[in-house]
Amino acid sequence: MDIHTGDSLELDYPNEYFNMIYFDPPFNSNRTYRMSATSEVGFDDKWKDEDYKDFIDKNIKKLKKLLKNDGTLFFHISSSCMFIPETVLRENFKFVEPIFWKKCRPKNNVKNKLGSVVDIIFKCNKITKPKFNLVYQDKDEKYIKKSFANVDERGNYGLGRIVTERTKIGYKYEITIENKTFNPASGWTIKKEELERLISENRIHIPSKSNVNLYKKIYISESPGKPCTDLWDDIHSIGQGNEERRYPTEKPIKLLERLILISTNENDIVLDPMCGSGTTGEACRKLNRKCVLNDANKDAINVVKKRLAI
Repeated sequence: MDIHTGDSLELDYPNEYFNMIYFDPPFNSNRTYRMSATSEVGFDDKWKDEDYKDFIDKNIKKLKKLLKNDGTLFFHISSSCMFIPETVLRENFKFVEPIFWKKCRPKNNVKNKLGSVVDIIFKCNKITKPKFNLVYQDKDEKYIKKSFANVDERGNYGLGRIVTERTKIGYKYEITIENKTFNPASGWTIKKEELERLISENRIHIPSKSNVNLYKKIYISESPGKPCTDLWDDIHSIGQGNEERRYPTEKPIKLLERLILISTNENDIVLDPMCGSGTTGEACRKLNRKCVLNDANKDAINVVKKRLAI
Protein backbone atom coordinates (compact mmCIF):
# COMPACT_ATOMS: atom_id res chain seq x y z
CA MET A 1 0.00 0.00 0.00
CA ASP A 2 1.40 3.39 -1.03
CA ILE A 3 0.57 6.52 0.99
CA HIS A 4 1.28 10.07 -0.20
CA THR A 5 0.84 13.54 1.27
CA GLY A 6 0.24 16.26 -1.29
CA ASP A 7 -1.82 17.68 -4.11
CA SER A 8 -3.80 15.01 -5.97
CA LEU A 9 -2.89 16.72 -9.24
CA GLU A 10 0.75 15.87 -8.63
CA LEU A 11 0.30 12.10 -8.28
CA ASP A 12 2.97 10.49 -10.44
CA TYR A 13 1.65 7.23 -11.90
CA PRO A 14 1.47 5.92 -15.47
CA ASN A 15 -1.65 6.50 -17.55
CA GLU A 16 -4.28 3.75 -17.32
CA TYR A 17 -2.71 2.39 -14.13
CA PHE A 18 -5.70 2.06 -11.77
CA ASN A 19 -8.63 -0.36 -12.01
CA MET A 20 -10.79 1.77 -9.74
CA ILE A 21 -10.66 5.31 -8.37
CA TYR A 22 -12.81 6.49 -5.46
CA PHE A 23 -12.97 10.29 -5.48
CA ASP A 24 -14.58 11.85 -2.40
CA PRO A 25 -13.61 15.54 -2.67
CA PRO A 26 -14.92 18.51 -0.70
CA PHE A 27 -18.62 18.98 -1.50
CA ASN A 28 -18.77 22.80 -1.86
CA SER A 29 -21.10 22.74 1.14
CA ASN A 30 -20.07 26.15 2.57
CA ARG A 31 -19.22 24.48 5.89
CA THR A 32 -16.22 23.88 8.12
CA TYR A 33 -15.68 20.27 9.18
CA ARG A 34 -13.90 19.39 12.44
CA MET A 35 -13.87 16.31 14.67
CA SER A 36 -15.05 18.51 17.55
CA ALA A 37 -15.32 22.15 18.56
CA THR A 38 -11.79 22.06 19.96
CA SER A 39 -10.18 19.82 17.33
CA GLU A 40 -7.96 21.01 14.48
CA VAL A 41 -8.49 17.78 12.50
CA GLY A 42 -10.70 18.53 9.50
CA PHE A 43 -10.98 21.02 6.66
CA ASP A 44 -12.82 24.09 5.35
CA ASP A 45 -15.27 23.48 2.50
CA LYS A 46 -16.02 27.00 1.30
CA TRP A 47 -15.68 27.90 -2.38
CA LYS A 48 -16.82 30.20 -5.11
CA ASP A 49 -18.72 28.10 -7.64
CA GLU A 50 -16.37 28.91 -10.52
CA ASP A 51 -13.33 27.98 -8.40
CA TYR A 52 -14.96 24.75 -7.31
CA LYS A 53 -15.82 23.78 -10.89
CA ASP A 54 -12.24 24.44 -11.96
CA PHE A 55 -10.95 22.35 -9.03
CA ILE A 56 -13.21 19.41 -9.92
CA ASP A 57 -12.51 19.67 -13.65
CA LYS A 58 -8.71 19.60 -13.22
CA ASN A 59 -8.92 16.59 -10.91
CA ILE A 60 -11.29 14.65 -13.14
CA LYS A 61 -9.09 15.20 -16.19
CA LYS A 62 -6.08 13.96 -14.20
CA LEU A 63 -7.90 10.94 -12.76
CA LYS A 64 -9.39 9.93 -16.09
CA LYS A 65 -5.89 9.60 -17.52
CA LEU A 66 -4.87 7.37 -14.60
CA LEU A 67 -7.93 5.10 -14.99
CA LYS A 68 -7.70 1.91 -17.03
CA ASN A 69 -9.92 1.72 -20.09
CA ASP A 70 -12.21 -0.85 -18.44
CA GLY A 71 -11.92 0.74 -15.00
CA THR A 72 -14.44 2.69 -12.93
CA LEU A 73 -14.25 6.07 -11.24
CA PHE A 74 -16.70 6.59 -8.38
CA PHE A 75 -17.39 10.24 -7.54
CA HIS A 76 -19.04 10.81 -4.14
CA ILE A 77 -21.10 13.95 -3.53
CA SER A 78 -24.10 15.11 -1.51
CA SER A 79 -27.40 15.34 -3.38
CA SER A 80 -27.63 19.07 -2.62
CA CYS A 81 -24.23 19.79 -4.23
CA MET A 82 -24.34 17.44 -7.22
CA PHE A 83 -25.00 19.86 -10.11
CA ILE A 84 -21.47 21.18 -10.73
CA PRO A 85 -19.75 17.76 -10.39
CA GLU A 86 -22.30 16.02 -12.60
CA THR A 87 -21.83 18.67 -15.29
CA VAL A 88 -18.06 18.14 -15.21
CA LEU A 89 -18.34 14.35 -15.17
CA ARG A 90 -20.65 14.26 -18.20
CA GLU A 91 -18.24 16.52 -20.08
CA ASN A 92 -15.41 14.05 -19.46
CA PHE A 93 -17.00 10.59 -19.38
CA LYS A 94 -19.30 9.01 -21.93
CA PHE A 95 -21.02 6.82 -19.35
CA VAL A 96 -22.14 8.33 -16.03
CA GLU A 97 -24.67 6.56 -13.79
CA PRO A 98 -25.84 7.76 -10.37
CA ILE A 99 -25.99 5.44 -7.38
CA PHE A 100 -28.32 6.73 -4.67
CA TRP A 101 -27.01 6.02 -1.17
CA LYS A 102 -29.65 6.50 1.52
CA LYS A 103 -27.14 7.11 4.27
CA CYS A 104 -29.42 7.70 7.24
CA ARG A 105 -32.95 7.57 8.59
CA PRO A 106 -35.30 10.57 8.35
CA LYS A 107 -34.17 13.49 10.49
CA ASN A 108 -36.54 14.83 13.16
CA ASN A 109 -34.63 18.07 13.79
CA VAL A 110 -35.31 19.67 10.39
CA LYS A 111 -37.81 22.56 10.40
CA ASN A 112 -37.24 24.81 7.40
CA LYS A 113 -36.08 22.43 4.63
CA LEU A 114 -36.30 18.84 3.45
CA GLY A 115 -34.13 16.47 5.42
CA SER A 116 -30.99 15.43 3.54
CA VAL A 117 -30.69 11.63 3.68
CA VAL A 118 -29.18 10.80 0.26
CA ASP A 119 -25.68 11.04 -1.17
CA ILE A 120 -24.95 10.46 -4.86
CA ILE A 121 -22.10 8.25 -6.04
CA PHE A 122 -21.57 8.73 -9.76
CA LYS A 123 -20.28 5.60 -11.49
CA CYS A 124 -18.14 6.83 -14.40
CA ASN A 125 -16.79 4.67 -17.23
CA LYS A 126 -14.96 5.11 -20.52
CA ILE A 127 -16.54 2.13 -22.30
CA THR A 128 -19.92 0.40 -22.54
CA LYS A 129 -18.86 -2.78 -20.75
CA PRO A 130 -16.27 -2.05 -18.06
CA LYS A 131 -15.12 -4.61 -15.52
CA PHE A 132 -18.18 -5.38 -13.40
CA ASN A 133 -19.02 -7.94 -10.72
CA LEU A 134 -22.58 -8.51 -9.59
CA VAL A 135 -22.89 -8.15 -5.82
CA TYR A 136 -25.84 -8.81 -3.58
CA GLN A 137 -27.58 -6.97 -0.80
CA ASP A 138 -28.61 -8.94 2.30
CA LYS A 139 -31.99 -10.67 2.36
CA ASP A 140 -34.08 -8.67 4.82
CA GLU A 141 -37.46 -9.83 6.18
CA LYS A 142 -39.43 -7.59 3.82
CA TYR A 143 -37.54 -8.91 0.79
CA ILE A 144 -37.97 -12.54 1.87
CA LYS A 145 -41.70 -12.13 2.50
CA LYS A 146 -42.29 -10.44 -0.86
CA SER A 147 -39.91 -12.43 -3.05
CA PHE A 148 -40.33 -15.96 -1.64
CA ALA A 149 -44.09 -16.05 -1.16
CA ASN A 150 -44.65 -19.43 -2.85
CA VAL A 151 -44.19 -22.74 -1.05
CA ASP A 152 -43.92 -26.43 -1.92
CA GLU A 153 -42.61 -29.55 -0.17
CA ARG A 154 -39.04 -28.13 -0.27
CA GLY A 155 -39.98 -24.80 1.28
CA ASN A 156 -40.48 -21.19 0.23
CA TYR A 157 -39.36 -20.16 -3.22
CA GLY A 158 -39.25 -17.18 -5.55
CA LEU A 159 -39.77 -17.03 -9.30
CA GLY A 160 -36.97 -16.90 -11.84
CA ARG A 161 -37.69 -15.80 -15.40
CA ILE A 162 -37.21 -18.43 -18.12
CA VAL A 163 -39.19 -16.63 -20.84
CA THR A 164 -37.21 -14.15 -22.92
CA GLU A 165 -38.12 -10.46 -22.75
CA ARG A 166 -40.50 -9.35 -25.49
CA THR A 167 -37.86 -7.13 -27.10
CA LYS A 168 -35.55 -10.12 -27.67
CA ILE A 169 -35.76 -13.58 -29.26
CA GLY A 170 -34.77 -16.67 -27.28
CA TYR A 171 -34.83 -20.42 -27.92
CA LYS A 172 -37.93 -21.36 -29.91
CA TYR A 173 -39.84 -24.54 -28.98
CA GLU A 174 -43.02 -25.62 -27.27
CA ILE A 175 -43.30 -27.63 -24.08
CA THR A 176 -46.24 -29.50 -22.54
CA ILE A 177 -46.65 -29.83 -18.80
CA GLU A 178 -49.77 -30.96 -16.90
CA ASN A 179 -51.69 -31.06 -20.19
CA LYS A 180 -50.86 -27.41 -20.87
CA THR A 181 -48.72 -26.37 -23.82
CA PHE A 182 -46.43 -23.35 -23.58
CA ASN A 183 -44.75 -21.68 -26.55
CA PRO A 184 -43.96 -18.02 -25.76
CA ALA A 185 -43.71 -15.73 -28.77
CA SER A 186 -40.37 -14.33 -27.62
CA GLY A 187 -38.91 -17.75 -26.85
CA TRP A 188 -37.15 -19.20 -23.81
CA THR A 189 -33.95 -18.16 -22.01
CA ILE A 190 -32.85 -21.82 -21.68
CA LYS A 191 -32.61 -24.79 -24.03
CA LYS A 192 -35.38 -27.43 -24.17
CA GLU A 193 -33.22 -30.09 -22.47
CA GLU A 194 -32.61 -27.79 -19.49
CA LEU A 195 -36.31 -27.00 -19.14
CA GLU A 196 -37.22 -30.68 -19.33
CA ARG A 197 -34.70 -31.43 -16.58
CA LEU A 198 -36.20 -28.71 -14.36
CA ILE A 199 -39.68 -30.12 -14.95
CA SER A 200 -38.55 -33.63 -13.97
CA GLU A 201 -37.06 -32.21 -10.74
CA ASN A 202 -40.26 -30.27 -9.91
CA ARG A 203 -38.34 -27.02 -10.24
CA ILE A 204 -40.90 -25.27 -12.46
CA HIS A 205 -43.68 -23.07 -11.11
CA ILE A 206 -46.90 -23.58 -13.10
CA PRO A 207 -49.37 -20.72 -12.60
CA SER A 208 -53.00 -21.68 -12.07
CA LYS A 209 -54.21 -19.05 -14.54
CA SER A 210 -54.12 -19.63 -18.27
CA ASN A 211 -52.08 -17.61 -20.79
CA VAL A 212 -49.29 -16.92 -18.31
CA ASN A 213 -45.60 -17.82 -18.25
CA LEU A 214 -43.72 -20.63 -16.59
CA TYR A 215 -41.08 -19.76 -14.00
CA LYS A 216 -38.12 -21.50 -12.42
CA LYS A 217 -38.35 -22.07 -8.67
CA ILE A 218 -35.58 -20.37 -6.68
CA TYR A 219 -35.47 -21.42 -3.03
CA ILE A 220 -34.36 -19.13 -0.20
CA SER A 221 -31.32 -21.29 0.53
CA GLU A 222 -30.18 -20.90 -3.11
CA SER A 223 -30.49 -17.13 -3.23
CA PRO A 224 -27.38 -15.10 -2.27
CA GLY A 225 -29.58 -12.03 -1.71
CA LYS A 226 -31.02 -9.17 -3.69
CA PRO A 227 -29.02 -8.32 -6.80
CA CYS A 228 -27.64 -4.86 -6.06
CA THR A 229 -29.59 -1.96 -7.59
CA ASP A 230 -28.74 1.73 -7.92
CA LEU A 231 -30.55 2.46 -4.62
CA TRP A 232 -28.51 1.50 -1.55
CA ASP A 233 -30.56 1.72 1.61
CA ASP A 234 -28.86 -1.04 3.61
CA ILE A 235 -25.63 0.74 4.59
CA HIS A 236 -25.75 3.36 7.34
CA SER A 237 -23.49 6.35 7.78
CA ILE A 238 -20.85 6.41 10.52
CA GLY A 239 -23.16 8.52 12.68
CA GLN A 240 -25.94 5.91 12.60
CA GLY A 241 -23.75 2.82 12.64
CA ASN A 242 -21.32 1.32 15.15
CA GLU A 243 -18.00 2.28 13.54
CA GLU A 244 -15.48 4.56 15.21
CA ARG A 245 -15.30 8.00 13.61
CA ARG A 246 -11.72 9.08 12.92
CA TYR A 247 -12.34 11.96 10.51
CA PRO A 248 -15.26 14.42 10.12
CA THR A 249 -16.45 13.18 6.70
CA GLU A 250 -15.50 9.51 7.07
CA LYS A 251 -17.55 6.96 5.11
CA PRO A 252 -18.52 3.48 6.37
CA ILE A 253 -16.27 0.62 5.36
CA LYS A 254 -19.19 -1.43 4.01
CA LEU A 255 -19.79 1.29 1.40
CA LEU A 256 -16.21 1.13 0.14
CA GLU A 257 -16.21 -2.66 0.20
CA ARG A 258 -19.26 -2.75 -2.06
CA LEU A 259 -17.76 -0.27 -4.54
CA ILE A 260 -14.52 -2.24 -4.65
CA LEU A 261 -16.27 -5.60 -5.09
CA ILE A 262 -18.41 -4.25 -7.93
CA SER A 263 -15.53 -2.87 -9.98
CA THR A 264 -12.37 -4.86 -9.19
CA ASN A 265 -10.92 -8.33 -8.71
CA GLU A 266 -8.26 -9.51 -6.28
CA ASN A 267 -4.85 -7.87 -6.78
CA ASP A 268 -6.34 -5.01 -8.81
CA ILE A 269 -5.12 -1.51 -7.98
CA VAL A 270 -7.35 1.14 -6.34
CA LEU A 271 -6.67 4.86 -5.93
CA ASP A 272 -8.19 7.22 -3.37
CA PRO A 273 -6.70 10.67 -4.13
CA MET A 274 -8.42 12.42 -1.19
CA CYS A 275 -8.49 9.58 1.29
CA GLY A 276 -9.47 11.25 4.56
CA SER A 277 -9.22 8.60 7.28
CA GLY A 278 -8.14 5.80 4.92
CA THR A 279 -11.33 3.74 4.78
CA THR A 280 -10.55 2.79 1.17
CA GLY A 281 -7.19 1.43 2.28
CA GLU A 282 -8.69 -0.70 5.04
CA ALA A 283 -11.33 -2.06 2.66
CA CYS A 284 -8.66 -2.91 0.05
CA ARG A 285 -6.59 -4.70 2.66
CA LYS A 286 -9.58 -6.82 3.70
CA LEU A 287 -10.45 -7.65 0.08
CA ASN A 288 -6.89 -8.31 -1.14
CA ARG A 289 -6.60 -5.30 -3.46
CA LYS A 290 -3.57 -3.09 -3.90
CA CYS A 291 -4.14 0.53 -2.94
CA VAL A 292 -2.70 4.02 -3.29
CA LEU A 293 -3.87 6.64 -0.79
CA ASN A 294 -3.28 10.39 -0.96
CA ASP A 295 -4.40 13.46 0.93
CA ALA A 296 -3.20 17.05 1.04
CA ASN A 297 -4.07 17.25 4.74
CA LYS A 298 -1.18 16.02 6.92
CA ASP A 299 -3.57 15.46 9.82
CA ALA A 300 -5.57 13.06 7.66
CA ILE A 301 -2.44 11.11 6.66
CA ASN A 302 -1.49 10.80 10.35
CA VAL A 303 -4.94 9.31 10.99
CA VAL A 304 -4.45 6.91 8.08
CA LYS A 305 -1.07 5.69 9.28
CA LYS A 306 -2.36 5.12 12.80
CA ARG A 307 -5.47 3.32 11.52
CA LEU A 308 -3.54 1.03 9.19
CA ALA A 309 -0.58 0.64 11.58
CA ILE A 310 1.88 1.88 8.98
